[in-house]
This record gives sequence, C-alpha cells and structure tokens, in this order.
Amino acid sequence: MVGLLANRAQFGLILPSTNTSVEAEFNRMLVPGVSWHSGRIFVSNPDLSTSEAMVAFLEDLRVQIKHAVDSVCHAKIDYLVMGMSAETFWGGKDGAAEFVNFMGELSGGLAVTTGAAACGAVMDTYKVKRIGIITPYQPVGDQQVVDFFTQIGCEVAAIKGLKCETATSISMVTAEEIKDAFRSVDGPDVELLIQAGTNLLAGKAAAELEEELGKPVIAINTATVWHAYRTNGIMDQISGWGSLLEKH
Repeated sequence: MVGLLANRAQFGLILPSTNTSVEAEFNRMLVPGVSWHSGRIFVSNPDLSTSEAMVAFLEDLRVQIKHAVDSVCHAKIDYLVMGMSAETFWGGKDGAAEFVNFMGELSGGLAVTTGAAACGAVMDTYKVKRIGIITPYQPVGDQQVVDFFTQIGCEVAAIKGLKCETATSISMVTAEEIKDAFRSVDGPDVELLIQAGTNLLAGKAAAELEEELGKPVIAINTATVWHAYRTNGIMDQISGWGSLLEKH
C-alpha cells in the first residue's frame, strides 16, 4: 500500500538487530516517493568469531525472523527487502530460492529482494563470469557464497573473508580496509569485484575503487537497493554509488 509521501513504494526492510549500516546507506540512496520501514531480527548473541559461531548466529536469525516480518507487514508495506545477506546465500542456488519462498510464506505472499537475487541480477547485467569476492565472514560463510556464485555460472578467482569477531564489529571495518580487501582479490583476468555482508559500509568505498580500477566494484547494499528499485519499476539513476545505480 503506497502512502501519501511514499507514493511509489513502501519497502519493508528486514535486518538483524546488530546492523547499523543498512539503514544508513539505504537512506542515502533514497529517491522521491519511496520509504524504508524496518523490522529488526533480535539476535541474542552477536559472536561470529568461529565458523561454528556463525552457523549458530544464522540459526538464531531463522528462529527470530518471523517477529520482524510480522512487525513490518503490520504497516501494509508493498514489498520486502532483506538487509542481511549471509542467509540468502546459504545452500547455494537452491538454498537462495528456498529462502525467497520462506519469506513469501512468512509475509503472506509478498515478493522480496535478497542479496543473492541482487547479485545474480548484477551478473546478468554486466555479463561477466570471472569475479573476486570479499566478505566479513568466517570460512564457512565464504564457502556458501562461493557455492552460490559457482552454481549461477560464475568463476570465483578469489575470496577474502575478513573474519570479523562479532556482528557489530563488521560496521567498524574502514573504507581503506575494504578497498585493500577488494584489491587482494583483483587481478588482470577478474572482470568484476563484489562484496557480501550488509553491515560492511562498502557502498562509497566500492564506488571510489571502481573509478580507480576501471571495472565494476559492487557493494551488496548498493546491489540490493538497485534490485528493489528496478524490480518495482523505479528507474531513477543515482550518482555517487557506482555504475550500477548510475547507468543500469
């Protein structure tokens, strides 16, 4: 249901309680006639210091997510947008599709943009195969991301997991650290660089690095906003966030 101010779309944004980056970046990419309305998934333990801890974190999210969806759907929003990406890659291509169906069941049939779906659309848009990836994850999370991209037809040249100790510490990774991570997975044969992990403040860093490297550098939050907009017929081109939002 569109509103008086948000007369193009009212998006329901689902994100973990530990995340401080998604709303900050999404609001800076806001266009007239659109609004974001958040439902937060309460996470009791933000520990991500091991692969086992990361799995436990995601299991907790899956249990708690219904409360966040119920809360935001109470506002009669038009469409769901996932402000978390790890869970959307889990289980590869099939797992990503299952997660979309799961969210549809929880929301009473609303369509949803996920990080995985956005990344797939990015690959189709740029028509690339060989990529480098960065994440804030532990190895178990990195493997899930690699599996997803491989199963949609990409060649992963390299992946760099930053192994952030907690879900909250992800947002403290600096722009220069993010750029250095991207550079570490780049190479002459790499056609595109992409990032997973929505609490990394990578939007501006990716856009700046894209200018430096002369190839697409895609932040997950930028890709997610772009996918949500374009899927809903919002074609505004936005400068300052890289070629994806500005040219596609």
